Amino acid sequence: MKSFTITEEENFIRVAVRGLCRSIILWVVNQKPVSGYGLLKEIKRLTGQKLPTGILYPLLYELENKKLIKGEWKGKGKRRIKYYSITKKGKNFLFKVRKFFGEMPIKEMFKEFLEE
Repeated sequence: MKSFTITEEENFIRVAVRGLCRSIILWVVNQKPVSGYGLLKEIKRLTGQKLPTGILYPLLYELENKKLIKGEWKGKGKRRIKYYSITKKGKNFLFKVRKFFGEMPIKEMFKEFLEE
């Protein structure tokens, strides 16, 4: 049986993406209500990293408990799917996060970093 090992570089990338997940989730649900599965797909598209459900759903519960997002069950055929949307408190928090990063030279730093 072949064991799977994660390189130091892969682990670094995963940790960096997971550190941004709360902000990414808020940003995505600010655009439109989205299901957990939809978030998994969007995070993969945005970051190139597959986020395990064991990471995503605890983050969603945390953000919901903090009243930054709200979940609403909707019927789709015979299934019920929970769609998440941002709350007013979540919008305010996202604004503060964006302002924090906007005031830092991080945007320019990333541009320079990616151009090298």
